Amino acid sequence: MTSPGRTEHLVLPGVLTAEQAELTVAGIAAIQRADGAIPWFTGGHLDPWDHVEAAMALDAAGEHGRAEAAYRWLADRQNADGSWYASYSYAADVPGAEAAVAAGEPTDRTRETNFVAYVAVGIWHHYLSTGDDAFLERLWPTLYSAVEFVLALQLPGGHIAWKRDDDGGFPEEALLTGSSSIYQALRCALAVADYREEPQPDWELATGLLGHAVQHHPERFLDKGRFSMDWYYPVLGTALRGPAAKERIEAHWETFVVPGLGVRCVSDRPWVTGGESAELALALWAMGESDRAVEILADIQHLRAGDDGMYWTGYVFDDDAVWPEERTSWTAGALLLAVAALGGDEATTAVFGGERLPIGLAPDDAGCC
Repeated sequence: MTSPGRTEHLVLPGVLTAEQAELTVAGIAAIQRADGAIPWFTGGHLDPWDHVEAAMALDAAGEHGRAEAAYRWLADRQNADGSWYASYSYAADVPGAEAAVAAGEPTDRTRETNFVAYVAVGIWHHYLSTGDDAFLERLWPTLYSAVEFVLALQLPGGHIAWKRDDDGGFPEEALLTGSSSIYQALRCALAVADYREEPQPDWELATGLLGHAVQHHPERFLDKGRFSMDWYYPVLGTALRGPAAKERIEAHWETFVVPGLGVRCVSDRPWVTGGESAELALALWAMGESDRAVEILADIQHLRAGDDGMYWTGYVFDDDAVWPEERTSWTAGALLLAVAALGGDEATTAVFGGERLPIGLAPDDAGCC
């Protein structure tokens, strides 16, 4: 159980009590495997993006040793080209279970750029949480290689191709959600480089061009407007702030937000999901709309599963049914990060607020394509 006092900023009236916060942190810790991996649930698979999100939640709760173990898992399994695979199985890590592959082995060898980039957000968040210079030194090669992999897939318009296939090829297609997440990650990578006094001018140019694409060129991305993530991720990923963020969120609020229940994952499905709801709350906090953020987080407490402090992934309200019947580490992680931001946790507010993160070279300076 997390020590009292380490979760004070995770107490939010109407959302989490101190005891509930400690249970949720303990629930994520119980899912973490001996090698540092944080799969979706015990016996489930791991993807690198959600693994980092859960690790960040552990850092926000003061579980720095567990978070560091999660980043060590990534460093130990990084591919030679700087990437990670899209999925690793931990089905074999359950006593008595039969599994097709050993624990920690890849099951999907696609390499998704936003999955790879997100380690930069986690590494900077961990450093801001701990002040551990030795950690930053050890993880710098991991971060550097990951960023270089991602930027090798940047397209002429600044957007980032969403994956590289196992055969080395990649579609010249970009996702707004993924590129928005990558923008936040590049800003965090630049913050690490600045702190280390190792300028990365190519990263600065790439970050500025990507930010410009997200902010001003929706035509450069595949149309995934049915998904709520495409709606709020330009805000969550720090690309949009001020009136532009407000306009975007208001434009589709009624499409995606179901009062009293949370946020739809897909606009035309009667399915609210805890992860998307918590992420929207984070975006609202970043816009300065903390009251609405708290309301969203309060609305999804119907997804809290019970005594283990975890949350169901989603709820189909037309059928009054939990679906899928999974209590995922990343759903709990997203909620804890949103509460941490609202509670003023400095590391969490820094990476999601973005005010002090580098923005790269603006297109006016770098040339807009």
